Amino acid sequence: MEKLFYLTGQIVGMTDINERATEAWTDETTSRERIRTVLEETTEYTTAAEIADRSLTSAPTARKYLKELVADGIGVTTQDGRTTLYKRDEGRQIDDRIAELRETTSREDLIDGIREMKAQLQDYRDTYGVDGPEELAIELDAGDDGWGDVGRWRATRRNLAIAQAALQVDEAHRLAEA
Repeated sequence: MEKLFYLTGQIVGMTDINERATEAWTDETTSRERIRTVLEETTEYTTAAEIADRSLTSAPTARKYLKELVADGIGVTTQDGRTTLYKRDEGRQIDDRIAELRETTSREDLIDGIREMKAQLQDYRDTYGVDGPEELAIELDAGDDGWGDVGRWRATRRNLAIAQAALQVDEAHRLAEA
């Protein structure tokens, strides 16, 4: 049985809500914008046809804009035989995050955040008696409580590297301006 929802004076089913959201997305964005959005969320190499399906465009349109987005540094490609596969450029994502941190976070807050993340990493090492999340994953059995910490440990380590890079870039800019 389909769940029903009350929306703008009408009772509608979940299918109707999904159709309305899809319609709004296609009405309010261009094909290129939708393809860029999908590409920026694509972390595994994917065909243009799959990206076209997810961005509600045709495969030829997706290929056209994917080629542009790769040239702009938004995505990267690899070949699987004659098929070109696409995914977001992780390096670009990191560079964008560093720039965002520099714009929105004070130097003092970056330093405090770095200090907190280093303490969190040390807590993981002390708690589990291993040096990293990969070692923890090897030691854990299915159903053990530490699996959530494997992901959090990896995320903290990545965030620490990005915060440290933001601080270093900020310092390089300060020295260059002096």
